Amino acid sequence: MALYALSDLHLPLGNYKPMDIFGDNWTNYVTRIKEEWEKTVKADDIVIINGDFSWATYLADALKDFQFLASLPGTKLLSKGNHDYWWETKTKLNAFLEENNLENIHFIHNSTYMYEGYAICASRGWITPSDKDFKKSDEKMYNRELGRLRLSLKAGLAENPKGLIAALHYPPEEGFLEILDEFDVKYCIYGHLHGRQATGHVPKRENYRLVSSDFLKFKPLKIDI
Repeated sequence: MALYALSDLHLPLGNYKPMDIFGDNWTNYVTRIKEEWEKTVKADDIVIINGDFSWATYLADALKDFQFLASLPGTKLLSKGNHDYWWETKTKLNAFLEENNLENIHFIHNSTYMYEGYAICASRGWITPSDKDFKKSDEKMYNRELGRLRLSLKAGLAENPKGLIAALHYPPEEGFLEILDEFDVKYCIYGHLHGRQATGHVPKRENYRLVSSDFLKFKPLKIDI
């Protein structure tokens, strides 16, 4: 059993939106995701998808994207991104999975998932106060996501794990970094960045990894812990 990560799939099967604004490397990307995934991931592996999974606005419209994901090998762990407008309460999300027989997909939201003694925790994250685009209206969401990260990490610690793995959507900055350090998180993955932002990005800590799908050429990254 191996652990992988791949964020920002931006699947358009239920609500088409072009991704070529971020470059020609997004050409035919759904097919490329499928090909790279099937070459890499085995049936007993786990793949973390840390945000921006589907372009759908409503959960029902995301069904084709979920069915595509379910058809790929492995167990998938989904957390929220800034474009996941379809995201509902955990109860509604789990009911959706059950109603559609999507048995190899799980959500991490104020919760944790155990992998070989390690606790996988997640938060969407947010832009931080030092960001040039940060507005007063962002403050509430920033503080809310700090709280969600803390809740997830606490849930992980309650399992008495060997260690904590954090999956964020936004790159961890400021308060998020402080919480990750407080909980002694050794491995953190994140996405959100594309194009030049991705290629010019430098992680803040050792064993922090950017896993945006286009940055990885649509091949899930193996997490060695």
